[in-house]
Amino acid sequence: MSDASYRDAIFSTPLDKVARFSFDEQVVACFPDMIRRSVPGYGQILGMLGLIAQRHLRHGAHVYDLGCSLGASGLALAGALPADAFRYTGVDLSPAMVTQARQTFADECAEYAMQVEEADIRTLEYAPSGMIILNFTLQFLPPADRDALLKRLYDALEPGGVLILSEKTVDADERDNAWRVERYHDFKRANGYSDLEISQKRTALENVLVPDTLEALHERLRQAGFPRSMTWFQYLNFASLIAFKP
Repeated sequence: MSDASYRDAIFSTPLDKVARFSFDEQVVACFPDMIRRSVPGYGQILGMLGLIAQRHLRHGAHVYDLGCSLGASGLALAGALPADAFRYTGVDLSPAMVTQARQTFADECAEYAMQVEEADIRTLEYAPSGMIILNFTLQFLPPADRDALLKRLYDALEPGGVLILSEKTVDADERDNAWRVERYHDFKRANGYSDLEISQKRTALENVLVPDTLEALHERLRQAGFPRSMTWFQYLNFASLIAFKP
């Protein structure tokens, strides 16, 4: 997948007007590079998915990957589990992402039961599942739509199932939040992004990516029905949570 991608230079030149960020063909072409250089700990989160599935996923159970983009989570599961261990459905609203993800699965893990649907995760009819992955997806939904989706996902999970929720977060303490944001920008600079790119990307994401606090995410999960959730990974202002259905 990464061999066919390009270096992210979308915001490298000055723009008179920065358009709202969208997952179009231009983003798809450089997405692996973009997310590697923009999301601290992304590789570690992917690497743990298979280990979590080995511990918590019933053999042969169904897995949803919501906002699957190019299917990196599905590839991570396929790399850790045998072909008969799970059935996978990736869902994304971007036609370009869906097309590329389907091709990636056909090329790299054709023996696995992997399908990708183009759909809105807020209105999708969910099948019973043992694991649901929401990696950096909920943050792109309007905040008013998030609780209803999480309740539907709780209802779709089998007893003993788990939800993986990874998000960019905001800190309730303004000083702590400012420190995390500053260090995140340092992280991006260290990965080759210029101040211009950082600034224009931030403008493009305004009112598109609206983060919650970690406390708010846990409360959303509790309101959805999950009696137990925990933050199992955090790197600056990015975190991954796991929620357990009894």
